[in-house]
Amino acid sequence: MLTRFPRLALSIALVSWSALGHAAGKEILIGVAGPHTGSSAPFGLQLWKGAEKAIEDINKAGGVNGSMLRAVKADDACLPAQAKSVANKLVNTDKVNAVVGHFCSSSTIPAAGIYRENNVLMITPASTNPRVTEDENYKAKDCKAITDKAKQEQCELSNYSVIMRTCGRDDQQGVEAANFIVKELKAKSVAVIHDKDTYGQGLADAMRAHLKILGQKDPVLYEGLTRGEKDFNAIVTKIKAAKADVVYFGGLYAEAGPLLRQMREQGLKASFISGDGIVSNDFLSAAGGVKFVEGAFMTFGADLRNVPTGKAVVESFRKSGYEPEGYTLYSYTAVQAIAAAMKGTGEIQDGRKLSKWLVENGADTVMGKINWSPKGDLVKSAYVMYVWDKAGKYAETQAKKL
Repeated sequence: MLTRFPRLALSIALVSWSALGHAAGKEILIGVAGPHTGSSAPFGLQLWKGAEKAIEDINKAGGVNGSMLRAVKADDACLPAQAKSVANKLVNTDKVNAVVGHFCSSSTIPAAGIYRENNVLMITPASTNPRVTEDENYKAKDCKAITDKAKQEQCELSNYSVIMRTCGRDDQQGVEAANFIVKELKAKSVAVIHDKDTYGQGLADAMRAHLKILGQKDPVLYEGLTRGEKDFNAIVTKIKAAKADVVYFGGLYAEAGPLLRQMREQGLKASFISGDGIVSNDFLSAAGGVKFVEGAFMTFGADLRNVPTGKAVVESFRKSGYEPEGYTLYSYTAVQAIAAAMKGTGEIQDGRKLSKWLVENGADTVMGKINWSPKGDLVKSAYVMYVWDKAGKYAETQAKKL
């Protein structure tokens, strides 16, 4: 009997080694969901380029615990119904291990339900609506009284959200915009225009709410336009009649550009301010050129291209002929976070174990060291104001109206 135990132990060891070796060689699939068709496609390209580059760099460094990563592109066109279909396909057909995306909050929110149900980690680089991480069915559980260790662990894991983000929230972004309008521009009359979408109207309402906190009067005009439209002259006429000295727009560049151009063509000199939905050089072309966008303001996170921890990555992007603007590096960061969690836990599928690790440990990224709350929001997210200049470029500013 004594001679059999070493053989049994050796057999178990060989089986365990074989299983580990198989796991180490397993390909890790990262879904990259965003708009690759439609008017928001340039933002989808930013998400794809960022994730693709991060995966390439991680694989060159040996992958994750011996496994290589591969990106799976998914086009939701910023349409809620299509986003749900995309999420279902990524989870049930493509069998992805985690997801980077989506872009539009109106797409991310319905897709998030699919990822929650299937315990798949999703990190959005761009969806800023507070509802993205505010799960209406979530209630924190007290797990201390549970005596069974396995059940207690599962209870504790349920307190961590599989929906996370590397960007901030509109209720933070709106504060920055309102402060700038009141304290820097000294505005007396503000017109608030939005695109009736979850993101655009949500951002506009967040900004408007903070205006009230600052003692500002109600907007002289609060009006919605429709995505896809190009003729906003009727709205511009209303803005002129309301004598607004600032126009705040909640929405994306495809509508912001024509709106701003038509404002200037009608001789309206009011300051124009928007959010991170116009952080793209496509805003320039949508508006019709530099003469229309010069002096336009927008809120966005600190420019990651200027962060020391991302310098080498930025240079690598530029050598390849691609400028990593907008959300590119936020997407790169999302992949870095996913990889860090997988390395730290040895787990590639359990979304809540991955999110728990990120909340407890944070991640070193091109953004620097970042940390999350159990809800999946960044612990620290600093929005700043940018201005478009006469060269058609945008840069951080603390200056008053140009």
